[in-house]
Amino acid sequence: MADRAIGIFDSGVGGLTVYREIARQLAGEEYLYLGDTGRVPYGTKSPSTVLRYAQEAAAFLVSHRVKMIVVACNTASAVALADLEERFRLPVIGVIEPGAHKAVAVTRNRRVGVIGTEGTIKSGAYTRAIHAIDPQIEVVSVACPLFVPLVEEGWAEHPVTRLVAEEYLAPLLQHDIDTLVLGCTHYPLLKPTLRSLLGDDLTLVDSAAETAKSVREVLHRDHLLRLSPPAAPRFFVTDLPTRFEQVGGSFLGDLLPNVQQVEIG
Repeated sequence: MADRAIGIFDSGVGGLTVYREIARQLAGEEYLYLGDTGRVPYGTKSPSTVLRYAQEAAAFLVSHRVKMIVVACNTASAVALADLEERFRLPVIGVIEPGAHKAVAVTRNRRVGVIGTEGTIKSGAYTRAIHAIDPQIEVVSVACPLFVPLVEEGWAEHPVTRLVAEEYLAPLLQHDIDTLVLGCTHYPLLKPTLRSLLGDDLTLVDSAAETAKSVREVLHRDHLLRLSPPAAPRFFVTDLPTRFEQVGGSFLGDLLPNVQQVEIG
């Protein structure tokens, strides 16, 4: 079991931010990544649809005999994590609770902003997770539905994206937040644009690093650290791989090898 791969899924290219950080912290592990690019974005879909997509993505990973599932999608984590934990007999790690813990730890004025997809924001998952740790923290949430398609288009630093970001961030800045949770795994690709608008005093919370810590802790706890040399990572998508290769490769700083198109569900 320990020598199986870690399975990671996301609605598209954004989950590569989580993959990158986990692979950095656990270089001796083997990885299998699924980007459901044929059905991106998840954030505008109904909870029942997201649940079905997440079940199908997780089942695909399980069919490849992974030892753990990392739900590298905030919307799927908000909607489907509990179901996946009950459905599959292996560890399932989401991205919301690690990000919430980090936000509580770093905020100074106890005013935290959260940006995410419509599905994540409507679920209230980050607000619940933050208030479970500290109910006195003020949480201001804003849905940013255009960010995912802009990132998928490769326009993370395009002038159009900056204009859109200015509109989305305005109500958050009015609440004098000092911490902003990037509540979608696509959003770290927008860090240069967000930082240019927000300045250096506001802390951006990217849950990828915290999720990687959770993965490492679970592997230690369950004695699942890999013992043999790993094979190369494998990448799967549910639509043509060209755009995924271009955007994902530019973000990772390297070519994505052998991206395969598959059908799931």
